[in-house]
Amino acid sequence: MKLGTTELLIILVIIVLLFGPSQIPKLAKMFGKAKKNFDEAAEEEDSSGTKTSETKSDTTEQ
Repeated sequence: MKLGTTELLIILVIIVLLFGPSQIPKLAKMFGKAKKNFDEAAEEEDSSGTKTSETKSDTTEQ
């Protein structure tokens, strides 16, 4: 499911109305930190020797 420009603008307007324009940078920073932590945890799991779902499906096809 793709979001178009109109949908993204509507979502942005709703966020501004709910949180106010002064809170948007704080929310963006919070979501950025959360994504960074998630990416680091996923990378750590991959490097610890556990197989991802992609590698499991590749080995079963052979």
